[in-house]
Amino acid sequence: MQKQFFKYTTQSVAAMIGFSIYILADTFFISVQSGADGLAVLNLILPVYGLVYAIGSMIGIGSATRYSIDRSRQQNTDFYFTQSVFWALLCSVPFIFTGIFFPGKFLAILGADQGLILLGKSYLRIMLIASPLFMVNYTFTAFARNDHAPSRAMTGAIAGSLFNILFDYIFMFPMGLGLAGAALATAVSPAITMTVCSTHFLGKRNGVAFKWKSPSLRHLVSCCQLGISAFVGEISSAITTIIFNMLILGIAGNVGVAAYGVIANLSLVAMSIFNGLAQGAQPLISQNYGKGSQKNVKKLLKWSLLSCLVLELVIVFISFGFTDVLIGIFNSENNLQLLNYAHTGLRIYFLGFLFAGINIMLVAYFSATDSPIPAITGSLMRGIIAIALSAVILSKLLGLNGVWGSFLSSEVITIIVILLLAKLVPFSSAKNNCPNR
Repeated sequence: MQKQFFKYTTQSVAAMIGFSIYILADTFFISVQSGADGLAVLNLILPVYGLVYAIGSMIGIGSATRYSIDRSRQQNTDFYFTQSVFWALLCSVPFIFTGIFFPGKFLAILGADQGLILLGKSYLRIMLIASPLFMVNYTFTAFARNDHAPSRAMTGAIAGSLFNILFDYIFMFPMGLGLAGAALATAVSPAITMTVCSTHFLGKRNGVAFKWKSPSLRHLVSCCQLGISAFVGEISSAITTIIFNMLILGIAGNVGVAAYGVIANLSLVAMSIFNGLAQGAQPLISQNYGKGSQKNVKKLLKWSLLSCLVLELVIVFISFGFTDVLIGIFNSENNLQLLNYAHTGLRIYFLGFLFAGINIMLVAYFSATDSPIPAITGSLMRGIIAIALSAVILSKLLGLNGVWGSFLSSEVITIIVILLLAKLVPFSSAKNNCPNR
């Protein structure tokens, strides 16, 4: 089982890193093409990414988790995939409508001035219209992982990322499409990923059925309960970005927001590593939980937490050892003020990763073992409540450094809350909740 654990988690981490790298490619090309203003626009739009990904992940990962547990219990799961796709498509409709009719007004709500609206309007329009692809993509990759095909999900994610990076350059520079070109490349990339995953679903080893059943809100809620941690994990970046943007605009203006854009995009890579680890461990934890194997569930949790701890230390070491090198990748104008803001900010902000990985893993564990209350509570603490309160309070006390330090503060608060919850819902929750064989 240990070999299987490292196979699933390694491939899932690789897939998530591939996913985050294309966001970095967007950031790099946009910084070259549009400088600090381009970075500011991208950072203002990041919350939209977060909301779209959050809804898609809640439905897709939640449905796949429920599928894995119920299939292990030999229940009927023939309609889970089609229900997940249906609800994801339905939830994308408001985003499509906004993208067609109100992209400029939406950017203004996010804090963009007239110049930034003109620069980013076409980018946002394309991203919103493509929201069905981003949302449904989570269903394809999550079901592939839960159907014993993590390598196919990884290959799909990497193929989509490579396509995005290549066509980012082609659309933006040789074809001269600017930010709209970056959006087009990003919009098509999930279609590449889903195409690769479909080769598993159409193959002989596929165990996922595609039967249609009338949409059920009760089934959706049942799945979303297990996907709420994934939802908050994604939406937290959106909420954090909105709050940080508003606070930083008041303290350091557009250059401060651009500096945060660099930090936020680098943090996406670090966050993707832990999300990948959690998503890789989830199918195995859910399958063993569904079978009632308490011993294996505990082993998987132990290996997951140890892996998180090692990765946390590596990420913090890199952020301190290569601070200016990392910032310089996105500072094409050699803006000294941006460098100064981002140098201090990156080091303070990344201290939060000493706790973030373990928090993400514990929340995912509770979801995988059908314990939604601690999963939801932990997710809400780290994703919304603790980060919002920390950012507002610390920015009043410490200014810009307080904003950077709020991520660390929120993760410390969250791990304390999760450890307190552990006394009520022990980490051996499989012992109390797993069905008998």
